Amino acid sequence: MASRDKVGCSTPAALPLDRVMAALAANAEQLGKRWEAAVRGRRGGEGAEPAAGRVKGEGADIAMHTPLFYATCALGGVLSTGLTHLAVTPLDIVKCNMQVDPSKYRDISSGFGVLLQEQGLGGFFKGWMATLVGYSCQGACKFGFYEFFKKCYSDIAGPDHAEKLKTLIYLAASASAEVIADVALCPMEAVKVRVQTQPGFAQCLTDGLPKLVQTEGFTKGCFLFGAAKFPYTMMKFACFETIVEMVYKHAVPKPKEQCSKPLQLAVSFAGGYIAGVFCAAISSCRQSGVFPQQCTGSHCGRSVRTLGMWGLFTRGLPLRIIMVGTLTGAQWATYDAFKVFVGLPTSGGVTPSCRAAALHPVDHEKQT
Repeated sequence: MASRDKVGCSTPAALPLDRVMAALAANAEQLGKRWEAAVRGRRGGEGAEPAAGRVKGEGADIAMHTPLFYATCALGGVLSTGLTHLAVTPLDIVKCNMQVDPSKYRDISSGFGVLLQEQGLGGFFKGWMATLVGYSCQGACKFGFYEFFKKCYSDIAGPDHAEKLKTLIYLAASASAEVIADVALCPMEAVKVRVQTQPGFAQCLTDGLPKLVQTEGFTKGCFLFGAAKFPYTMMKFACFETIVEMVYKHAVPKPKEQCSKPLQLAVSFAGGYIAGVFCAAISSCRQSGVFPQQCTGSHCGRSVRTLGMWGLFTRGLPLRIIMVGTLTGAQWATYDAFKVFVGLPTSGGVTPSCRAAALHPVDHEKQT
C-alpha cells in the first residue's frame, strides 16, 4: 500500500491502464451482474450510510477508482454523449450544411426550410447511425478515461498539491482522454458529415465507412481533427468542474452532500450549459472546416479566404451556441443522473478524491 508521500502512477496503489482495459474486456458479464447487484442494493438501503470512497449494496459495491467504477463512468458516457448527439441530429445537419454551402443555407430558419423542401422529414436524420455509434464510443472513452486520468494526475500531484493544481489536473486529464476518444470518433464523424452534406455519398454508416476507408483511408486528417478538438474538451471539463464548484461555494447555501439529488442534477445541467457556451465559442473556428479528412493547412487557407477571419469564427456560431450549450448541459445531467442511479456521487471537483486517497488509501490489488 502506498504511503501518503509516495502516491503516484508508478506506485502499486495506482491502477495501470492495461489492467483497466483487461478488466473491461474479460469481465463484461461480471461487471453487468455487479452493476445490477449494486443498483438493487442501493434501492434496498437508501437510508444506510456508505463507507468512505465506496457505494455499498447487498453483497456488491462500486468502489471508487476501480475497474467497475471506470466502466460505470464509461457506460454513463455512452448514454450521455451518444443519446444527446442523436437527439440534436437535425440541428447538426443544418449547421454542417450552413458551413459547407453558405449561399444555399443562409441562416437557421432558411436552412430548415431548404432541407425540408428538398429531402423531407427523413433528411433531418441523415447520418444518425454514424452519430450514435461514433459519439457513444467517444463518450465512453472521454468520460471513463477522464475519471481515470484525473485520479492518476491527482495522485502524481499528491494530496498537498492537488487543490492548488486542480485546474491543471482537469485540463491534463481531459486532454489525455480526448486523445483516446478521437481515435474512436474521427472515422465515424467523417462518414456522418459526408452522408449529411454530400448527396449520393452513402446511405448510412454501414456502406459509408467501407467507402471512406477505401477511398481516403481510415486515419486521414485525424491528427489535426483531434488536435482541434482538444480546446473543446478541455474547456468542457475544466469549466464544468470550476463552475460547479463555484455554484456550491457561492450560490447554494449548504454543502453538496446535503443537497437533494434533483438540485445536484440541476447544478450539473447549469454548469454543463455554461461550459457548453464557452466550448462553442472556442471551437467555432474548427467547425468551419467540417470534414476531418479536410483538416489540412491548404483547406484552412481556403476557409480563411472564403469566409474571412471574422466569418471563420462566427459562421454558424449562434446556432452552435444553442446546440452545444444544450448538448453539453444535457450530457452532464444525463451522466450524473446515471451515476446517481447506480449510487455514485455526482460530478464536480478533484479535491474530495485526493483527500479520500490520503485518509483511506485504496489498495487496488485487493479490490480487483
